[in-house]
Amino acid sequence: MKYLVNCAAQFSFTIFLSLALLSGCTSTGQGSSSSQMPALEIPSLRASQVSQPEGWNDDVALTIPVDLNPDPNILEINLEAKITNMEIMPGKITPVWTYGGSLPGPLIRAKVGDMVIIHFKNNLPDSTSIHWHGLRVPNNMDGVPGVTQDPVDVGDEFTYDFVLQDAGTFWYHPHINSAAQVGWGMYGPLIVEDPNDPKEFGDDLVLVYSDMSLDEDGQFLPPDVGGAFSDLFGREGNIILVNGKVQPKLKVRKGKQQRWRVINAARTRYYTIRYKRQPLIRLGGDSGLAEHTETLDQIKLVPSERTDFVFTPHDEPGTVDWLRWYPTERGYGSTFNRFSEEMMEIETVDEPAVLPETIPYALRTIEPIDITGAKDVLIDLTITFPDDNSVEMGINGIPFWDSSPLLGRIGETQVWTVRNDTDFNHPFHLHGYFFQVLDENRVPEWKDSVDIPVRTELKLAVRFDERPGTWMYHCHILDHAEVGMMGTLRIDP
Repeated sequence: MKYLVNCAAQFSFTIFLSLALLSGCTSTGQGSSSSQMPALEIPSLRASQVSQPEGWNDDVALTIPVDLNPDPNILEINLEAKITNMEIMPGKITPVWTYGGSLPGPLIRAKVGDMVIIHFKNNLPDSTSIHWHGLRVPNNMDGVPGVTQDPVDVGDEFTYDFVLQDAGTFWYHPHINSAAQVGWGMYGPLIVEDPNDPKEFGDDLVLVYSDMSLDEDGQFLPPDVGGAFSDLFGREGNIILVNGKVQPKLKVRKGKQQRWRVINAARTRYYTIRYKRQPLIRLGGDSGLAEHTETLDQIKLVPSERTDFVFTPHDEPGTVDWLRWYPTERGYGSTFNRFSEEMMEIETVDEPAVLPETIPYALRTIEPIDITGAKDVLIDLTITFPDDNSVEMGINGIPFWDSSPLLGRIGETQVWTVRNDTDFNHPFHLHGYFFQVLDENRVPEWKDSVDIPVRTELKLAVRFDERPGTWMYHCHILDHAEVGMMGTLRIDP
């Protein structure tokens, strides 16, 4: 019955959306009767029959790396970490830490089943690495210095290679001095395509949301600016970026759908994605498609999380407006005296509207993890204050540097109760495995990152089906991780 109701709701929404795109008629004057209203102008074309506007995504285009391998099932690239001077603020030069000399790093795009080979070289003034966030890679490819590999020191090289097991929207970033290096620009998108995805979703648009902390001369503020207070609150940059740019432009056509894949690569900042409360058809997030779509007027995206949705432009041809950042409640003081900010200009081109395609409701089958006999584990996210000038975070009261690993075995299922009795939200991320949130009010999907709001707890089911080794889990407010809110998980054969 729930399935039928939701299907009917999706069908009704499609009809509503089409009628909304057809509307806009007004009476010819006060007191005009219905007979005087002009007839609806029915678009002559459907969304699938037209292309996106010319140059629609030029301003948010991402760098595409050169594939060195002629095999269509192997993506092989060179990737150099280096400092690149960029103009983030008008007229000011910022020495951005980059993967490949671009901000964000190059868009790595392949398909399920492909092998990826990354020849990585570090030409930064400090050690670094690449963690493939969300990908189910072999343990020695996870990119965590001191846990899964040695640091890639200055001038050294390391080759990452793995097979892509899952479709979805992923990203990559360092896992050493992470808060600073991510804040300086070290992140990039990785898309794993499923060739069988419905074409009705629309053209892909990959958007990496991030921010930077810059002074008036365009130089980075110290990574420890604000001291213990900023460790506690988390450091949000004062410059909001979309694909490495300040207030870029996107061109759309009324009714012509786009598939937005959005990555939150900020070290602390939460994003509430909405555009005039217009409907967004959410397809999934961290690990590809959810079980079915849901229609929302806004989507919260926490640090490290991804969302995948269909955006259908509603504005009249010739309209120019803004996608905005909105203050998002994530704990004590996070929205006090704060206002929305312009993020990306959206120009609806002066071309006739088209009828949007119907987005399928059912997307894929996601079998629930069988938790019969599962081992219960408590993950208590804690904050302490050793003195007046410092803050220490941890798991079950123990900071990372004093902790012992959780234990598991291949073939075992565990149910983690992740509890947050602190005054701040914590986006919780698990390396190496996907989990399911045990909440019947959520659309079933596979996750690797999830928000744990203030004074709440979530139960997560995870099955260790393969790939033994030691894996990280931590809060993805990177300042929180740096002061101890991390742990390790050892999976034995």
